[in-house]
Amino acid sequence: MSLIRHGTPLFRKTSFAFFAAGFNTFAILYSTQPLLPVFSEEFQVSPAVSSLSLSITTITLAISLIIFGSLSEVWGRKPVMSISMVASSILCILTAFSPDFTTLLVFRTLLGITLAGLPAIAMAYLGEEMDARSLGVAMGLYISGNAIGGVFGRVFSGVVADWLNWQFAMAAIGVLGLISAVIFTLNLRSSEQFESEAMHVGTLVSSIMNHLKDPGLRYLFGIGFIIMAGNVAIFNYMGYALTEPPYDLSQALVSWLFIVMIIGMYSSIWAGRRVEKFGRQKMLLISLLISFTGLLISLEGSLLSKVLALTLYAFGFFASQTVATSWVSARALQHKSQASSLYLFLYYVGSSIGGTLGGFFWSGFGWIGVAGMIAVFLIIGFWCVRGLVKVERVRVVEVEAASAKENNHFGKL
Repeated sequence: MSLIRHGTPLFRKTSFAFFAAGFNTFAILYSTQPLLPVFSEEFQVSPAVSSLSLSITTITLAISLIIFGSLSEVWGRKPVMSISMVASSILCILTAFSPDFTTLLVFRTLLGITLAGLPAIAMAYLGEEMDARSLGVAMGLYISGNAIGGVFGRVFSGVVADWLNWQFAMAAIGVLGLISAVIFTLNLRSSEQFESEAMHVGTLVSSIMNHLKDPGLRYLFGIGFIIMAGNVAIFNYMGYALTEPPYDLSQALVSWLFIVMIIGMYSSIWAGRRVEKFGRQKMLLISLLISFTGLLISLEGSLLSKVLALTLYAFGFFASQTVATSWVSARALQHKSQASSLYLFLYYVGSSIGGTLGGFFWSGFGWIGVAGMIAVFLIIGFWCVRGLVKVERVRVVEVEAASAKENNHFGKL
């Protein structure tokens, strides 16, 4: 049973499969983000209520991650991921036929459940099947697929909604999702390092509690929460800001601004490769600082500054996500799928809370309110990294002490 190594044909096929999987998942998930102003106008709902079309999906996805992560321990990694992609694509097509906002929210709720099958397991699969030296690059390529899918879903749905209607956009994204599911299934090999385990609720609860007892993982879970909360908020409400005076951009033009997230394809690989050289702590701090710089630039009034701000923020976000996810896989010594699921649970809870809470700050204080909220999130992120560094140092000392003790023991023998 060989591990997958960078530079081999198997690595390329696996990376292509997960690129398609990330594309499928994030195109569907974020397809409604540029449509929030459209939903507000068509269904006569407030910005905060309109944001539920994304937030309700991410919160049900977050809850479902724990379930799917556990089911994959019994059913296997690949089958659960493949079924998840097909079911999500079909539900996306059905969403296009929603007669009212309530029905749309029902479909988006179900989508949150089915979409969870892929991200809950992807990191665990890569952590198990990839050679340790190839994991950072593989994770970066997977997250770059997330970035491309997220960009495509946002730009495509916004532009098509402006030219035709949002219903056609959603149906087309669902069809592309089915194509991605076929690509994924044909290119991904079945797990070779995975061994099926019987489902035991007690074991699951014990595994979750053990992960939560690890202070290092708690800090990583917190980082996942804050980076996603800020990312969703800045892109949700920048759309509202740019369709109002003094910018008065059309929905199609605003949707094209989401293309700046394509930079995540580069920044995720950039961060993954530099982790080996500079270390996770330094790269995570640098990534968060890049996002914070983008946030500060967003306070300047020109359209060019807004575009630059979104570009820098997206660069830092995807780089942070790459470092944090690979760190979770490295930190969790057992039951990696549960650790990944817990990380993603907080990650998507952050999306729901940041996305909806930002609506109240926007309605009450405008862009300065949204930016202030995001700044608080990022400051908490810096604090989490600081705590994480201390915890990592403690682990290194403990490992060195245990190794010295073992060597002394064998020396006496």
